[in-house]
Amino acid sequence: LLRCSFPIDRTQFLSHLYHHFISTASQSMKVTLIRHTKVDVPKGTCYGWSDVPVANSFEEEAAVTKQNLMKKQPFDAVFSSPLTRARKLAAYCGYPHPTLDDRLKEINMGDWEMRLYDDIAKEDPHILAWYEDYMHLEATGGESFPLLYDRVSAFLDWLKTQSYDHVAIFAHGGVLICAGIYGGLFAKENAFENLVAFGGIQEIEI
Repeated sequence: LLRCSFPIDRTQFLSHLYHHFISTASQSMKVTLIRHTKVDVPKGTCYGWSDVPVANSFEEEAAVTKQNLMKKQPFDAVFSSPLTRARKLAAYCGYPHPTLDDRLKEINMGDWEMRLYDDIAKEDPHILAWYEDYMHLEATGGESFPLLYDRVSAFLDWLKTQSYDHVAIFAHGGVLICAGIYGGLFAKENAFENLVAFGGIQEIEI
């Protein structure tokens, strides 16, 4: 039993305690997401979560991203997709050892990875249906957008259980779209109209 040597208003004390827990529980976390820079693949290539190299313009693009990101710092923690294009940008921006998480990889395009879309259409008619409903259908042997959203959401659900105030995530266009939907920036129906440019930054609160 807690005993106090000074008088205390029990109602006032309980009210203060209640509001303290409510404010703590409702405290949001700011999440800054950074899309990787341009990649070095032939135009029209489906590369999904393949580990492709960055374009020759990397340093020029990354310098702009780094400058823009400096306005958002500091971060309590930094996470990244394990793919080189995300980790390379993280390192350039001053974070050579981010926490890597497979849930932050780009969508898995399965049998279509590293093939030209025009060539895929000649051999796999399923891609024609996918063009019409890419928000629901999966690539042959790969993931659907709902599956990508599920794994990105699982990561963000976990992140909400951590005691960070502001974190940075270096990832991919598909991941940023999922995070934007999760964070209420836009609806799924017009998600791809809000695709962040290469090297761009998106912010959400969770």
